[in-house]
Amino acid sequence: MTSVRRATLAAVLAAAFYALNAPLSKWLLGTVPPTLMAALLYLGAGMGMALVRLGQRTLGKVPREAPLTRRDLPYTVGMVVLDIAAPILLMVGLTRTTAANASLLNNFEIVATALIALLLFGEKISRRLWAAIGFVTLSAMVLSVEDRSSFSFSLGSVFVLLACSCWGLENNCTRSISHKDPLEIVVIKGFGSGGGALVLALLQGERLADLPAALGALALGFVAYGLSICFYIYAQRGLGAAKTSAYYALAPFLGAGLSLILFRQVPRPAFLAALVLMALGAWLAATDRPA
Repeated sequence: MTSVRRATLAAVLAAAFYALNAPLSKWLLGTVPPTLMAALLYLGAGMGMALVRLGQRTLGKVPREAPLTRRDLPYTVGMVVLDIAAPILLMVGLTRTTAANASLLNNFEIVATALIALLLFGEKISRRLWAAIGFVTLSAMVLSVEDRSSFSFSLGSVFVLLACSCWGLENNCTRSISHKDPLEIVVIKGFGSGGGALVLALLQGERLADLPAALGALALGFVAYGLSICFYIYAQRGLGAAKTSAYYALAPFLGAGLSLILFRQVPRPAFLAALVLMALGAWLAATDRPA
């Protein structure tokens, strides 16, 4: 298997694992407060990946990877701070909109990642990717309008879009250190971002009342954030930030489908129209080839 194919497979696996995030988080938010939920998700990722590294060391199979250094500190700090803000914004958004809407809106991360990659890191954007950005943005606008007679916007959708913007910038920070040890990066993300969100949750007076739900959130964090981020970093090595984000666009569709099944919802006409637009945008992005 070529390195590009391995990177593409890693991006698809990252998408499949992350697709669980919105529907299962929405379900758990019935008993876990939003900021605390965000903290548990990242702490689960950090704890799970730390156990994976411990298992590798026990078996003597630790892969040779470059460790993070002082030069990587600005990107590492930026990654952690943005990963504190993004999941909190997403959890708040999930309390105000449907899991299916939130899942589909996650594709706006393509737009944020690509534009930031262009503006800050000089990545080229082809005409095809510009078209993809246009379709995804239009779809996000359709999903975000709550009352079409008065053009009032869904507050939940706005929070999800803000989360995607944070993750778009974070994707580019992570890309700058993607050649370093992926497990180390995920452990730092997990404990750094999860610990920061936990402090914010406690300062807000949020408390945990359901231990099984907390354990469920930790397990979800390990899979949807820990394993997903690890595969995402591997994918970025071979594909770049904008391209990896394009393949990662499978996650919102998988998540939206799971949400509709889990919550037994019948999609509205506007949702179906947005789904078509989003699918076209995601296809254009995923099939884009560098010149």
